Amino acid sequence: MATTESSWRSKEKHMSEGQTAINKATWHRGSQAVNSGDADLISATFDEVFDPDVVIRTPLPIGMTGVGAIKEVFTKLLGAFPDLHVTIEDVIAEGDKVVSRNTVSGTHQGEYMGIPPTGKTVTWKEIMIARFEDGRVTETWGVVDVLAQMRQLGVIPAGPS
Repeated sequence: MATTESSWRSKEKHMSEGQTAINKATWHRGSQAVNSGDADLISATFDEVFDPDVVIRTPLPIGMTGVGAIKEVFTKLLGAFPDLHVTIEDVIAEGDKVVSRNTVSGTHQGEYMGIPPTGKTVTWKEIMIARFEDGRVTETWGVVDVLAQMRQLGVIPAGPS
């Protein structure tokens, strides 16, 4: 019995590790699409990566929900920072969750959060968590360093280093 149970657990772990790798690759696809700057590619990729009813746990200043909300966020970001680039620094995945620590940068060339374009290059950090079901993101949480954005845009005075 122990041999059968051990074999089953080993098989379950292998299947889980395989799904975790697929989830990580799916998460990377979303960032690669964003980095393309191609609105059509981003939209199509988001339709594949995110569940239509994805639950976004990060407060967003938009009236949409689901994948439409994520598309709207990136439409606004790319309007403000047309050269937006997401660098995934670290990815940690376990079970149904993928966590990424990212560095995001772009040149402020359009209105952003009520701030007219400054032409400044802005770099900020973020941590994103995604929960997957059936190979798609069904829930997200995000922590974005908006204070760093505002300081670099000159809205908030720079603090001590």
